[in-house]
Amino acid sequence: MTEFLNLWWVWTAAALALAVIEVLIPGFIFLGFALGALAMVAVVLAAPGLSAPALFAIFAGLSLIAWIGLRIAFRKQSSGARTFHRDVNDN
Repeated sequence: MTEFLNLWWVWTAAALALAVIEVLIPGFIFLGFALGALAMVAVVLAAPGLSAPALFAIFAGLSLIAWIGLRIAFRKQSSGARTFHRDVNDN
């Protein structure tokens, strides 16, 4: 299994699949995992001899960093909903 996880195209396919899932089920949950899998392509190309547990641990860390980055990036984006504290008909 380690040889399979050391192939760059496996991580690219996983990133693409997770991005498609994010489009179908929006919420910025799977997008962090997709970015983590895409970053794993560089990790696998840089260090091809890593074991499967190390690859999964690095993937988890990169996905967490990507998810936190997305939360920071989209924090300022509002939904456009307004909250009114006073009714228009009150005088």
